[in-house]
Amino acid sequence: MYDNKYHNQDLSKLSFLITGGGGFIGSNIVEYLLKYNAKKVRVLDNFSNGHRENLTEFHANPAFELVEGDIRDLQTCKEAMEGIDYVSHQAALGSVPRSINDPATTNAVNISGFLNMMIALKESTTVKRMVYAASSSTYGDSKSLPKIEDTIGKPLSPYAVTKYVNELYADVFGKTYDTDVIGLRYFNVFGPKQSPDGAYAAVIPLFMKALSDNESPKINGDGEQTRDFTFVDNAVQANIRGFFASEKAKNEVFNVACGERISINYLWNSLKESADSKVEAVYGPPRQGDVRDSLANIDKANSLLEYKPMYTVREGLKITWDYFIK
Repeated sequence: MYDNKYHNQDLSKLSFLITGGGGFIGSNIVEYLLKYNAKKVRVLDNFSNGHRENLTEFHANPAFELVEGDIRDLQTCKEAMEGIDYVSHQAALGSVPRSINDPATTNAVNISGFLNMMIALKESTTVKRMVYAASSSTYGDSKSLPKIEDTIGKPLSPYAVTKYVNELYADVFGKTYDTDVIGLRYFNVFGPKQSPDGAYAAVIPLFMKALSDNESPKINGDGEQTRDFTFVDNAVQANIRGFFASEKAKNEVFNVACGERISINYLWNSLKESADSKVEAVYGPPRQGDVRDSLANIDKANSLLEYKPMYTVREGLKITWDYFIK
């Protein structure tokens, strides 16, 4: 992966911190940066959510450094930023259902942890910019499609509240302390290194695991809800372009998606066809806190980040399935 180059800078002179680098998106960012010879790629992770095996291939690279620590500790955040040029803040507790079951921990990691990162950024003498993982869940109950950054609704889950608060803190810190931060509202990112295990796994790896095990997956609701699924290479591109985007992008928030939507039923049937499977899904009640339809307008990211998705959903699904069955 990552034959497409999304930067023009000499990365061998730059050091990067990836929080949550053992996670799905974080480890893919690490892979990109090391492939293009970054001077240093430091990962901060407590592995409560990420996976050590996502980083195994990087340990032999002298530019790679692993720091085991928790963003809920301010001193850890400060030390992790020492000598760093750019930060990609991916550490968070994702999942709407998890936030409904345990709002306190979701709040502690996603809000208190984010605030620690902002304080550490404010006090850093070396970091030029932090790019962080925002979320399309911020659009909440807004019915308008496609989703445009300036038009949001009320949050539908504790998780959505935490990600919106991140945006509010980033905006206030920018105005108060002149910090340089860019938020990326991810839309249903999928791809290699995304785990199908655990109670809060995402739908695509769950579907792939069901197909490989010849078992019926559960679809919440009627399956006609739609999502703007985004292959992970596109999310990595947005992070890399975010690091080096012009001053006009400073302290802005951007949709990161493909700008097309498909239903969950269509997704399942496409994967069934790829796997040449006859397994049928079972249907359950709609999931609390979920939005019905999601579709992103990506004009702002295209204009200010020069972001252009390189992979459609269908292309990404093929790559992900080939990776999964290996």
